[in-house]
Amino acid sequence: MRVVLDTNVIVSGVISPAGPPDAILRAWRRGSFQLITSAPLLVELADVLARPRIRKRTGFTSADEAALIAELSDTAIIVAPDERLAVLTDPDDNRLLEAALAGHADYLVSGDTIVLGLASFREVQLVTPARFLALLTAEPQAD
Repeated sequence: MRVVLDTNVIVSGVISPAGPPDAILRAWRRGSFQLITSAPLLVELADVLARPRIRKRTGFTSADEAALIAELSDTAIIVAPDERLAVLTDPDDNRLLEAALAGHADYLVSGDTIVLGLASFREVQLVTPARFLALLTAEPQAD
């Protein structure tokens, strides 16, 4: 299963050690799905993690932030989208769709109601963290 995680899902998982976003990050680290990302999404994540109010909530240092970005860079499939989209009003949301298409993602997981309003985009299903976690736990696990 190939999945793009919105920055809001990753940040929520880091901030709160309980709930679907955290469980999704743990599942990814266990290898339960292939994470798809792109350079623009990694830059956005780094920018969000460095915001003072987010840093206060995560308790992360600059080194912690760099370690998370490095972990994602080392273990995710990093795509270079060749299609620029203008489907949604927020350009950052369009970068999510671009990465999902370039990476042939099955799911795009987001907490953003505007993104989720699409329900699907081409072959990609757009789902909430809770819905994705339910799908993930329903998947038969490979031996």
